[in-house]
Amino acid sequence: MSGVGPLEAHLRERRDAGRKLLIPYVTGGLGDQWLDVLWAMADAGADAIEVGIPFSDPVMDGPTIQEASQKALDLGATPIGILDALRDVDVSVPLVAMTYYNLVFRTGHRRFARLLADNHVCGAIIPDVPLEELDDWARAAEDGGVETVLLAAPVTPDDRLAELCRRTQGFVYGVSVMGITGERQALAESAAVMAKRLKAQTDKPVILGFGISTPEQAVEATRDADGVVVASALMRRMLDGAGPEDIGEAVAALRSALDTAG
Repeated sequence: MSGVGPLEAHLRERRDAGRKLLIPYVTGGLGDQWLDVLWAMADAGADAIEVGIPFSDPVMDGPTIQEASQKALDLGATPIGILDALRDVDVSVPLVAMTYYNLVFRTGHRRFARLLADNHVCGAIIPDVPLEELDDWARAAEDGGVETVLLAAPVTPDDRLAELCRRTQGFVYGVSVMGITGERQALAESAAVMAKRLKAQTDKPVILGFGISTPEQAVEATRDADGVVVASALMRRMLDGAGPEDIGEAVAALRSALDTAG
């Protein structure tokens, strides 16, 4: 595993010990308790935490994450402010920033990577950077010690899937269903197919996201995948007034279901 960064090493170690991985999401700046939510997620058994840096045009996000992002922006959230707030936070699990390339470009590749690393963020998800345009950011991120997580969709052809798996760092993010993020009543049939295709291509942790909302769906997804990202279901609770304790309980329920099934 030469060259494996802290995010991937951490997830590999837990996965190889037989644990199904759980990565909850929180929108940075969503209310004055969002850092407490971060702590609650870690205490409830998260293996890493995805921190959304709000952007005004989140093209891959569904209505819930869009609403959470807009509310955070209305409350004055900025990329610098969110990252600065993380400086003194040590939640004992890796933090992964999720944002859009416009913010990275405006900040500058190297400066943005340095901002992440200086504020204890060891991974980045930038979903609107295609593989063909990844090189400049990837070099800056790697030099800064930040692992770039790439997304793979159900329609991604096998040759491109192989390249995505080769280039991704930390884990490979399998999109369980075509479309935008959001809660769904049932796990898409494409989720199992996506996980199996990725597992056939790579030994890196395979994490499924998009539409995984309940403990039952998380268990179903991890029959083939190594873990799940849960975002919209948790942010809907926060938007409806749930505090850190409530979010912690929701993450604990996901963790318990995964541990029991595993």
